[in-house]
Amino acid sequence: MAASSCTQVLDLYPVKLRESKHFSAYNYRTYTIRMIRDAFRENKNVQDPVEIQTLVNKARRDLRMIRRQVHIGQLYSTNKLIIENQEKPKT
Repeated sequence: MAASSCTQVLDLYPVKLRESKHFSAYNYRTYTIRMIRDAFRENKNVQDPVEIQTLVNKARRDLRMIRRQVHIGQLYSTNKLIIENQEKPKT
């Protein structure tokens, strides 16, 4: 993998994870984080520069989509799920 491609991928991964954590809906948030991790793990051994560039472009498109969906989700807020409202036990 070329140095610039490696840098692009290493920059995109944490940005996508960070943006996904802004989803207000628990199910969307966990699904998106899981899909990002799975996609990066699946493609970690790709060596073809053309395919790497295609995957980087797809990741950028996905990042823009995540940002749009987070914004839309914030417009229509919902109640938190029970799993999100769990209090930590007092010690």
